Amino acid sequence: MIALSLAEIAEVVGGQTHDIPDPSVQVTGPVVRDSREVVPGSLFVAFVGERADGHDYARAVVEAGAVAVLASRPVGVPAIVVEDVQSALGALARHVVRSLGATLVALTGSAGKTSTKDLIAQVLRRKAPTVFTPGSLNNEIGLPLTALSATDETRFLVLEMGARGIGHIRYLAGLTPPRIGLVLNVGSAHIGEFGGREQIAQAKGELVEALPEDGAAILNADDPLVRAMASRTKAKVVLFGESAEADVRAENVRLTDSGQPAFRLHTPSGASDVTMRLYGEHHVSNALAAAAVAHELGMSAQEIATALSEADSLSRWRMEVTERPDGVTIVNDAYNANPESMRAALRALAAMGRGRRTWAVLGKMAELGDEALAEHDAVGRLAVRLNVSKLVAVGGLEASWLQLGAYNEGSWGEESVHVSDAQAAVDLLRSELRPGDVVLVKASRSVGLEGVAQALLETGAEGEVAAR
Repeated sequence: MIALSLAEIAEVVGGQTHDIPDPSVQVTGPVVRDSREVVPGSLFVAFVGERADGHDYARAVVEAGAVAVLASRPVGVPAIVVEDVQSALGALARHVVRSLGATLVALTGSAGKTSTKDLIAQVLRRKAPTVFTPGSLNNEIGLPLTALSATDETRFLVLEMGARGIGHIRYLAGLTPPRIGLVLNVGSAHIGEFGGREQIAQAKGELVEALPEDGAAILNADDPLVRAMASRTKAKVVLFGESAEADVRAENVRLTDSGQPAFRLHTPSGASDVTMRLYGEHHVSNALAAAAVAHELGMSAQEIATALSEADSLSRWRMEVTERPDGVTIVNDAYNANPESMRAALRALAAMGRGRRTWAVLGKMAELGDEALAEHDAVGRLAVRLNVSKLVAVGGLEASWLQLGAYNEGSWGEESVHVSDAQAAVDLLRSELRPGDVVLVKASRSVGLEGVAQALLETGAEGEVAAR
């Protein structure tokens, strides 16, 4: 964080100082909420959670070097006490962002946010110092913590914004006002909470409404609900996609023999070829979104293409591809799942597995509401249509819908199997995998299928997987 004194912070957040002998002492380290991340000069934010109360760690974090604690009550060590810690954290982030000379890029969408954010960061940091959201810390706590990690040297701040309801993105954009806003897509993720795709579009479009007139809205030309958001902003509109009308577009899209996308990138300033290290054709749209942002910020087509071709996956359990010594390939995409990302992962599996035996180890897609049965059924059917060799549906009712969809799609569906939990999936796969097989593991985060992927990577290891 940019250096601020405790007195300055207290004024910004409207707090009272307690047990602070010298209010001129500065916070020079990061702002953290995890006591294990404290380093000398830190400001520790004490949240009260379901399992732990950050106030209980106040003395320990100060002993570890924290300058003070941002708290909702006095804690017997240097503290800035406020009525609401979350609101105070947001106020501090808003103050710091306004003090920076950085360009703020914000993005949202139903699928692909984290992968696209990682691509944008890897492209932009070739131009200037860039700070970006780690992992998927895209809510009212994670976003301000990321913003506060920027320093005076930061020139680009890339923030992922998530939403579970109307008004969430408006709130986040108020904390960290973006100059460039990117909307990737409107899909089915959290449709059970929103109530429908139109409501999701309403929520995602709050990002473009927050843009200044001299800003830029980067919109997906291939998604009608996103493209329609152009009417909700006075900012410049830049379209990306495979549509001929897109300002930044892809031509000659194909997959390499290993399932990695390649295409010709076209921008208003030129064209260049891209061959990505990531897996799956769905990354083409993500790459075009990143390219549109980078072009708007002054990078050439050649610079962007080179950066995209050299970009890696920075976040865990998102199409992580690992080959075992025996030739079995494990694709760990278990961080989360929705219908769009499930379909994309299955298509990537089919491409990677040409001439090889393929396994789709799939679990529940959460928060689909009344659409849950139809969406799980459709994913099971798609696995059959893509000629995936075997579907292993893991878990309860939703998994049975996956298996039933595969079975009802045709005779191949008889190759599908429904198992009760992660350990049963591991036992089955350990007994039946052969050298050369490709295994995709994917489900919503709450299912915890990353344990299946990890167990399969521990070749010959004994012991059980902790299934959640």
